[in-house]
Amino acid sequence: MDCLEPPNTVLEVHHIKIGYPAYGWKLRREARLRREYLYRKAREQAQRSAQERKEKVRRALEENRLIPTELRREALALQGSLEFDDAGGEGVIGHVDDEYRWAGVEDPKVMITTSRDPSSRLKMFAKELKLVFPGAQRMNRGRHEVGALVRACKANGVTDLLVIHEHRGTPVGLIVSHLPFGPTAYFTLCNVVMRHDIPDLGTVSEAKPHLITHGFSSRLGKRVSLGSRGQGWGLGTRPGIVTPSLVSQVSDILRYLFPVPKDDSHRVITFANQEDYISFRHHVYKKMDHRNVELTEVGPRFELKLYMIRLGTLEQEATADVEWRWHPYTNTARKRVFLSAE
Repeated sequence: MDCLEPPNTVLEVHHIKIGYPAYGWKLRREARLRREYLYRKAREQAQRSAQERKEKVRRALEENRLIPTELRREALALQGSLEFDDAGGEGVIGHVDDEYRWAGVEDPKVMITTSRDPSSRLKMFAKELKLVFPGAQRMNRGRHEVGALVRACKANGVTDLLVIHEHRGTPVGLIVSHLPFGPTAYFTLCNVVMRHDIPDLGTVSEAKPHLITHGFSSRLGKRVSLGSRGQGWGLGTRPGIVTPSLVSQVSDILRYLFPVPKDDSHRVITFANQEDYISFRHHVYKKMDHRNVELTEVGPRFELKLYMIRLGTLEQEATADVEWRWHPYTNTARKRVFLSAE
C-alpha cells in the first residue's frame, strides 16, 4: 500500500513560500549535493593530515634533527613527495570556502524568525534585528516545522536563517544556520537592551555597515568572526578571494551575515570579544570637522556566548557532526577562554 503524500499546501509569507515539496527530484538533488559536500570535506581532512606529516619531515631535515619516531617508516616516501610541493596552491579551497563560496560576491539573503508562540517583546526584538542586517526579511513562525522552514529558505535562495528564542519575554538564544549545507552556530543571548526600551531614539540607518571585529585570535574565534583584530568589511579586505593562507582570515559565521559596504557609509557594527562573551554594538558616526567624529549608539545592544557549532543545517540537528561544543562542567571551564589566544 502506497504511503499517503501530504497535500501540496503552500503559504506565502513575506515573499517566501512554505509548503511540502511538490517533486521528489528536488529532495534527491539536495541529498546528492549534501553527500558530495561531505565527501569533499572528508578528503580535505585526509589531505590535511598528510600535509602535516610532510611538514614535520621537512622541518626535521631543515633543522638537522631526528625524524619523529612515528614517521620514520614512511619518511623516504614523504621526502620524495616534498620535491613536488611548491607555493602554487592559491586555487585550493577547503570545506570552509565551500560553505561561503559566494560570500563577498553576492549580498547575503537573511531570514529572521522566532520560536513558536512568541511574546510581544520577542517580536519587537526580531523587528530590530531585521533592521540590523541590510536586506533581511522577517517571517512569522506560525505552526511551521523547522524542516519546512529550511526547505522553503533553500528554495528561495536564502543564505542564512536566524532563529531567536526567549524565556518569559526575554531573548535568551540565537541560532545562525548557513544554507544550504551549514554550519549552524548556537549562541546564548544576555544583557539585551532593545531600541524599544529607549524613548525618543529616532529612526535607524539601513545603509550597509562597516564591521569591526576585536579579540578573535584563536582558531575557533577566527571560525566565528574570521577577521583578524580590528578588521572587517570595508577595512582593507578583498572579498571573494580565498587562498589557503587566508582561510583563517576570511569572514565566516558572523561576518558574512552582512554585505560589503560602500566607502561612504556612516554606519558601524562592532563584534568585540572579551572572555568569550561577544559584545554587539551598533553605531552611526558623523564628521564634525577634519579631525573630530561624533559617534552615536543607535541600538540594540547585547552579548553573545557561543556554545556549539554543528556542521549541518538546522533541520539536521540530530545527525550533523558537532564541530565544537562548550563543556562548562569541567574543573578548568571558568579559567579557559576559547575565542582568543591571549
